[in-house]
Amino acid sequence: MFIQTEPTPNPDTIKFIPGETVAGAAGPFDFAREEEAGSAPLAQTIFQVSGVTRVFLGADFVSVSKDEAADWKHVRPMVLAAIMDHYVAGMPIIHDGHTEPERETGATSADDYEGETKEIVGEILELIETRVRPAVAQDGGDIVFHRFDPDSGVVHLAMRGACAGCPSSTMTLKQGIENMLKAYVPEVNAVEAAL
Repeated sequence: MFIQTEPTPNPDTIKFIPGETVAGAAGPFDFAREEEAGSAPLAQTIFQVSGVTRVFLGADFVSVSKDEAADWKHVRPMVLAAIMDHYVAGMPIIHDGHTEPERETGATSADDYEGETKEIVGEILELIETRVRPAVAQDGGDIVFHRFDPDSGVVHLAMRGACAGCPSSTMTLKQGIENMLKAYVPEVNAVEAAL
């Protein structure tokens, strides 16, 4: 098994590409700490590596974040070994019965709105799904729509995986995503990080 690695814009996160399905269509799954990874044996295995602080399971990649004080020259080979051992042993990535991605707390969908606002949110969600998420996934992360405030025109989004805590995530939200949403959806006035 050959596992490729790619740097991400976040210096404390590396994207690992095992050449196998990771979360597939069931994901993505973001584990900000080991206690959250109970349903994900692969994430549990990776959290056993000293210095690992976050594990994100994408469709066909794993993003691993390390503690700022840890050095990738020590953490990277241990994570590579953990991923390889997990796949070679034939262990599941996610336990059976956990096939639907958990809806992030505070996240909403177009069905949570009515009338014209429902249409606006539908447009926002389509843009995020078709244009934003694929680009963010290339950097080892994901983005989740939380809500749209029709009175202020503010879209609230949460960054996950490599993008969570990334020094350039604010710039991505403000200059990249905000500009695109404003260009396609005139009702959008700003994009802010969901808290």
